[in-house]
Amino acid sequence: MTVPTLPLDTIARQQMALAASTTSATTLVEQACACARDSDGEGQLVFLDHNTEAAMAQAAHADAMRNAGVDQGPLAGMPISVKDLFDIAGETTRAGSRIRESAPAADADAAIVRRLKGAGAIIVGRTNMTEFAYSGIGINPHYGTPANPWDRPGRRIPGGSSSGAAISVTDGMAIAAIGTDTGGSVRIPSALTGLTGFKPTANRIPQDGCFPLSFSLDSIGPLAASVECCNVIDGVMAGVTPEALPDIPVRGLRLGAAQTLVLEDLEDTVAAAYERALSKLSAAGVILTDVSFDILADIPKLSTAGGLAAVEALSLHRQDLEVEPQNFDHRVAARMMNGAKTSGADYVDLLHARGRYCNEADEITAPYDAILMPTCPRIAPKIADLENDDTAFGDNNLAMLRNTALFNFLDRCATSLPIHQAGDAPVGLMVVGDTDDDRWNLTVSKAIEGALAK
Repeated sequence: MTVPTLPLDTIARQQMALAASTTSATTLVEQACACARDSDGEGQLVFLDHNTEAAMAQAAHADAMRNAGVDQGPLAGMPISVKDLFDIAGETTRAGSRIRESAPAADADAAIVRRLKGAGAIIVGRTNMTEFAYSGIGINPHYGTPANPWDRPGRRIPGGSSSGAAISVTDGMAIAAIGTDTGGSVRIPSALTGLTGFKPTANRIPQDGCFPLSFSLDSIGPLAASVECCNVIDGVMAGVTPEALPDIPVRGLRLGAAQTLVLEDLEDTVAAAYERALSKLSAAGVILTDVSFDILADIPKLSTAGGLAAVEALSLHRQDLEVEPQNFDHRVAARMMNGAKTSGADYVDLLHARGRYCNEADEITAPYDAILMPTCPRIAPKIADLENDDTAFGDNNLAMLRNTALFNFLDRCATSLPIHQAGDAPVGLMVVGDTDDDRWNLTVSKAIEGALAK
């Protein structure tokens, strides 16, 4: 299979082609399904369930409605994949696990699935993921791990936990994907595979019908080819009519480059791509300021036993861990069991500390339109180097999550933009916005995207 090269198709380009009758929903879905079925491709590892027949029927209906002049919404005819955390009526939500294979089928669609369908999206399948969404690597010992499009012969990690989501887009199996982000699970795979990923402020997107990892930290976001693609999907999932982002000049934007913790131990490829991006933005007229952001170094110290995610995950899975621990990914089980090291009082203290740190972060970032840093400090390592080496797995997992997880804790929105040169290992630039200021973050990210493309 030939992996598509970026730039991938955007929603806007495909909607224009549909309007001009140079393509059809049937053609778009047929092409996406063909990529998923290709025996030389990653489809069997990307999808835990693939809905070819249903998707083709929906595409034919979409074409009939379009021909009849019916406006079906901003995602009409677009093939979209969803992570195996979201309920789809009549299907079992496995959350990437073996334990839930015999769980009852969902009675109804998740809230975001309803909204996507209502906007005309065609759900082509449920994507593979880290078991219960608990790692930034993307390896799944139960269902296999799809390989990164970069250096595919080398079989490198896709990033997690939304692993199949990313590869469904990079390999043309969907025009966009829906993932979740508890500590970076949208932004990490986006950064490692060369996509754009958006993590919203958590409470903007309803989580009804989404299997949780951490009640405090979970958020739902898109992975796609551009900021505008993410904007459209984010608007649909938030329940608002999507409006195109305004074009603002990058010149004069006040951007802070975070210094504390997030620049430590960068691999050379990441450091070079990041410096090129900052230089290009500075040359384009951005007012770029180094920001110490010292509190970022304190946040990991609050979570030495796994933090909020471990405690809340353990509360969800404690019974299964006691009854059938052998059916868990042992790495996921170990991380969950760390939650037992945190007392009830410690948990309450951590929630209170989170509120204080969020307030401090607000004061630090107030002078800036966004804060910049590398999304991940490393490029994608090889799957084989991590599968059988728990120490290497743990080291890389902590590294991949380090920068992104800080801003789940601080309840911020953030966009990851690809900044690598053609042919190089993918590298992401994280553009961090203020809590509940998601549209401005996307607007600033679009301006940065445009400046970096020149």
